[in-house]
Amino acid sequence: MAWELLFTSDIGILSLITIGFILVMAVYIMRYAMQHARQEEQEHSSDKHVAGVH
Repeated sequence: MAWELLFTSDIGILSLITIGFILVMAVYIMRYAMQHARQEEQEHSSDKHVAGVH
């Protein structure tokens, strides 16, 4: 009964769309954050470190 309501009613379809959107958004944000963290790590590792300077 719950599956039937989920796939056939208007509110069930809207719920599926919402769940799908949130999953896609989570994947996008995770990839975005990982990409920028990797990029920042590369920038900091390529900097020349001078003793006594922070």
